[in-house]
Amino acid sequence: MGMFTLSAKLVFYIPHSTSLKDKRQVRRSIIEKTRHKFNASVAEIDTQDIHQTLTIGIAVVSGEASHRENSVDEIIRFMEAHVDAELTTVEVFE
Repeated sequence: MGMFTLSAKLVFYIPHSTSLKDKRQVRRSIIEKTRHKFNASVAEIDTQDIHQTLTIGIAVVSGEASHRENSVDEIIRFMEAHVDAELTTVEVFE
């Protein structure tokens, strides 16, 4: 049995955000909800100074390749459904 990793970069557009404070509220909410529900690493990874763009990185480690792929897919669906923003870009990396 091996170790399998998968990561993804998600970019969200937050049209109602008029300040970095607004963005932080959206970021904090989605990161906390995702960390609470899934056993995955989640962090803001880019665009920290752009108040209407939120870039989130997620990483999953598993003993099975299919499990990591299912987990990343589930996390992406969860984040898209539970964030007050529009998911504009998804990039997945092995």
